[in-house]
Amino acid sequence: MFGKKSEGAPQGRIDSLIGAGTRIEGSIRFAGGLRIDGEVQGCVEAAEGASSSTLVLSEHARVEGAIRVAHLVTNGTVVGPVSVSESLEIQSKARILGDVEYTVIEMHQGAVVEGHMVHRDGKSVELKLAASN
Repeated sequence: MFGKKSEGAPQGRIDSLIGAGTRIEGSIRFAGGLRIDGEVQGCVEAAEGASSSTLVLSEHARVEGAIRVAHLVTNGTVVGPVSVSESLEIQSKARILGDVEYTVIEMHQGAVVEGHMVHRDGKSVELKLAASN
């Protein structure tokens, strides 16, 4: 109750929102929590030293560019490389077209990753799509 909060813990709140129907062209740097329901064409990254930064992508979100954050929860589409220093949750409607670097991962059934998955200890896993009918 009175203990020190873990510095690497995910952000428990959302400080900023990019709403549905909003399109941003350019890079975004944030601290705290950011939720994207719209589209971003550019990099999305946490500010230096923001070890508890959390990015949440809704199922309607689309990011075309690199993502570099501590914590990511995605149910949307990412076209570009993803680098997550702490925890990554890929929900069932998520689609990542690019390489993914992570430390801890949770991937729900139905999620798609087209790229290499690299654990931060250097081990690489290549995922391939099942043949479609």
